[in-house]
Amino acid sequence: MRAPAFWSDQDGLAGRLLAPLGWMVGAATLARMEKPGADAGIPVICIGNPTVGGSGKTPIARLVAGRLRAGGRKPAVLLRGYGGSLAGPVLVGPDAMAAEVGDEALLHRRDGPTVVARDRLAGARLAAASGADVVVMDDGFQNPAVTKDISLLVVDGAHGLGNGQVLPAGPLRAPFAPQLARAEALVVVGAGSAGNDLAAEATAAGRAVLRASLRVDEAVAHWLDGRDVLAFCGIGRPAKFAETLGQAGARNAVLRPFADHHAYTDADAGRLLAEAGRTGLPLVTTEKDAVKLKGSPALDALAAAATVVPVRAVIDDEAALDRLLAGVRLPPGA
Repeated sequence: MRAPAFWSDQDGLAGRLLAPLGWMVGAATLARMEKPGADAGIPVICIGNPTVGGSGKTPIARLVAGRLRAGGRKPAVLLRGYGGSLAGPVLVGPDAMAAEVGDEALLHRRDGPTVVARDRLAGARLAAASGADVVVMDDGFQNPAVTKDISLLVVDGAHGLGNGQVLPAGPLRAPFAPQLARAEALVVVGAGSAGNDLAAEATAAGRAVLRASLRVDEAVAHWLDGRDVLAFCGIGRPAKFAETLGQAGARNAVLRPFADHHAYTDADAGRLLAEAGRTGLPLVTTEKDAVKLKGSPALDALAAAATVVPVRAVIDDEAALDRLLAGVRLPPGA
């Protein structure tokens, strides 16, 4: 879905009119989150967000899994596989397609074992049976099926909570304060006054606050420096990609946004390639979008023409993150 503009408008009429429905949705979500979860047999670290889309959750999940591997643990990433056809539980293989397991699963599969499952408990148990000693859940914070050892809530520093309303009146999945109370830490990705305010709220609530940023691959950043580019992406907040390109040195990014998890068509490829040819601007896209550019000559041509802009999350205080992760229990017999 593409976020409606009024989700960013603090005083918008649409948000106010839909607020009563948001109160009901929020109450139902909080009631669901109160249900007891089942033990997966190995510890579970959840990387979630209080809002829908666009926070930087997946890069943070990749970072956490990487820190665990560096510390000698054997993590598997678990996610629903949004946009994929497989219900799972399934261990994502090297030949999996985005249409089967979703785009984010293919990114995680590059780093290590990855499980897709709409039933999170079944997925966590498959991860354990496959040799993992800890599960990193990418999303699923509001899903009560599995007991979580640690939960990190991820927010975008610039965008924050949007208009602060609950779906469908705004981007929140439930009221923020009760969600924060169920997390061990808040991760603020990028700078911004909205993120500063949320960090202060988290600190007052006794929650750890981690500051993070997204950094473009050094070689690609050097190539971007001073260039005008034609950027396309289907992520939760497409403007974030344009901001990232600017921070990496691009002079101007002409943005062609698509809905989050968009499945690219031959017509999309044709339009983008035609515009690039007409304007002379080089095409750039995200890793998440690039994994979907296959399956037809037109999509293959778009993939060949587009420069992929890899980003990674960087935590300002790695020691603070490592201290949080060190508290995660070892599975029985480890």
